[in-house]
Amino acid sequence: MAEPEIPDELLGDYARILTDVAATGRRLTRDELEERRRLGREAAETGFQLRALVVRHLAAARADWPVGTSADGAATDSVLAAVEQAIDAFGEGFERAQRMTVRREEAARREFIDDLLYGRSDLGRLAERATRFGLRLSRAHAVAVAAGPEAYTETDSVPRTVEAALLARFSGRKILLTTKDGRLVCIAPGSQPDVLRYFAKQSHAATDGGRVAVGRPHYGPGGVVHSYDEALDALDLAERMDLDDPVLYAADLLVYPVLTRDRQAMADLVRSQLGPLRKARGGAEPLLKTLSVYFDAGCVAAETARRLSLSVRALTYRLERIHQLTGSDPSDPVHRYTLQTAVIGARLLDWPDKEL
Repeated sequence: MAEPEIPDELLGDYARILTDVAATGRRLTRDELEERRRLGREAAETGFQLRALVVRHLAAARADWPVGTSADGAATDSVLAAVEQAIDAFGEGFERAQRMTVRREEAARREFIDDLLYGRSDLGRLAERATRFGLRLSRAHAVAVAAGPEAYTETDSVPRTVEAALLARFSGRKILLTTKDGRLVCIAPGSQPDVLRYFAKQSHAATDGGRVAVGRPHYGPGGVVHSYDEALDALDLAERMDLDDPVLYAADLLVYPVLTRDRQAMADLVRSQLGPLRKARGGAEPLLKTLSVYFDAGCVAAETARRLSLSVRALTYRLERIHQLTGSDPSDPVHRYTLQTAVIGARLLDWPDKEL
């Protein structure tokens, strides 16, 4: 499709200026330069491309070249200098208008993201605004959140690196990438899990080993908020549970909110099963950690001892001490489930650092 023709109005009195400069040898006046900047801003707002506008100026200069200047070197130099000044001022106005447009677009995008992730604004209006950014909120969307060792803003190198990688691979997909509260956030259609998997891979690498959590797909504007909250909860859970996985999926962690749904019951279980560990020398923390590693290692004594940098004999002593204090034997399948559930509850409730 051919580009629209650039109207003469965007050239203003360009031809008259060149004729006057050829006769006097002067430079453009301040008012003339400001007029060129104004025309540049108008051209940018109209939607023309800067390259085409420069070509149009050069073509006009050739077509309206002042008569008699070809044989006059000084006049030719003056006209060429005027062309340079005029195009430079025009380009300055054009670029200034583009920067203002980008800032307005970014402000609108930021406001939309805030409203979307915090569940603000009328949902119908939010869905209408979403189409401007390539999202169809009537469909399911999922949200991934990446946290690194430091807080990030959109001008940092890490978000730009991740965005470039996503655009290079999924240029035709409807993806929204931003930063929020120092983390990277990616919103993608729920039917395209490969996008969020790739985002997780790139974010983990770019954030020097940061952690990524992916919420489940949900429908509607409220579904985006739900998925975002799930991802944030997964990051918080990973921190409290000392989970090692660099990528966490909320769908794989549903057991934890189930366990803490009745917080009082879980607190009672922790107190009754693990409270006696406080009587041990050094308090409850060393023995609680021993239980945690023991269960994480599949209740294999040799592997547990290796992870704790203990001898198997020293580990056996600790397990016996736990049995003596709690009355529950970690190696007994009948007792194991109750103890392991209590250990998970202690992690979730930050016991023994916090009183229950």
